[in-house]
Amino acid sequence: MANRLEVTEKLLERRPENASKRLEPGSKVCILNSHDIFSVLKDKQVIVMACNTRIKHVIPGIMRAAEELDAIVCFELARSESDLNGGYTGMTPQIYFDTVVGYAEEIGFTRPFFIHADHITVKKTDPDYIEETRKLIAAQLEAGYTSFAIDASFHENPINAKLTIELSESIRARGLGLEVEVGEIKSAGMEAEITTVEEAVDYIERLDKADVHPDLLAINNGSKHGNYLEGEKIHIDLERTSEIYQAIKPYGICIAQHGITGTPLTVVGRFADHGIRKGNVGTHWQNIAHKYLPEELMKDMRAWAESEGKDIKMATKVFKERIDSIPEENKKAIEQAAYESAKEFITAFRAPGTASMVIEALG
Repeated sequence: MANRLEVTEKLLERRPENASKRLEPGSKVCILNSHDIFSVLKDKQVIVMACNTRIKHVIPGIMRAAEELDAIVCFELARSESDLNGGYTGMTPQIYFDTVVGYAEEIGFTRPFFIHADHITVKKTDPDYIEETRKLIAAQLEAGYTSFAIDASFHENPINAKLTIELSESIRARGLGLEVEVGEIKSAGMEAEITTVEEAVDYIERLDKADVHPDLLAINNGSKHGNYLEGEKIHIDLERTSEIYQAIKPYGICIAQHGITGTPLTVVGRFADHGIRKGNVGTHWQNIAHKYLPEELMKDMRAWAESEGKDIKMATKVFKERIDSIPEENKKAIEQAAYESAKEFITAFRAPGTASMVIEALG
């Protein structure tokens, strides 16, 4: 693209210490702190595409698209997808970091990006569960993650804020990017209440009083996680989203949009007008991978999921070894499809050129 800026040594020096120590000496991989990235982009009507890449073969295609369009992208996995035992993808935080960075090195990916701990869910308050959560965050920090999402939205605001404040302490101590959530975002087929302006402001004020200043707030604005069910209506309340954004904007906070899979790109293109600066795309990449996996492998995965009564995504860890070792032609087909789709999303998100924006501002 025209006016594309090259990464400077000054910018590489801004790589967070926990990530840079995981890179090979002399590495030019430009993994940045999401806090730095959103400090540049928060007032621009653009959206950073965040990709939950449960099956690794889509990653190089996404990187190729971001390289070509000079775009910032994020790679992320949620607690359910990647925990200390590998979640349902079979990837621990260290495996995921090494996988993403490995592809960046392999293809010569030059654009800035970040690795995000998506949905560090805090569903319970008992001490053992909280300690387990702390250990997960510690492992993600040690692995090299440069952005984090504490999700205690399952609780009312007082408890949500308390848990967010406590569990984000080690993240904030390192100055790394922080996303928080109010108003639980349900899975497809489940009903949930839209987050109110009052609810969002009350939550942010509780954090602010504790000197906690997140970069992003995820809300329930009608989106759903996963594939929408047949006949299920897609309705994202952008008016409410905009109202919440205007109310929290004085705190320097933007909106993170979850559950974009299945949303028409013509709708996605309007998100940036309503304060949305990060858009999570997850199940979509799984769908692409599944389409181009060997037929026999997909047949076995479906049979396993049906016999276990589980969502097909849960087969990812069970069949990880076979998925990772598919023939080269299948890998290339997945990569190409991911590349083409990522270009469409990045363009719809108005993100082309965002990499140079960040390089110019920070480098």
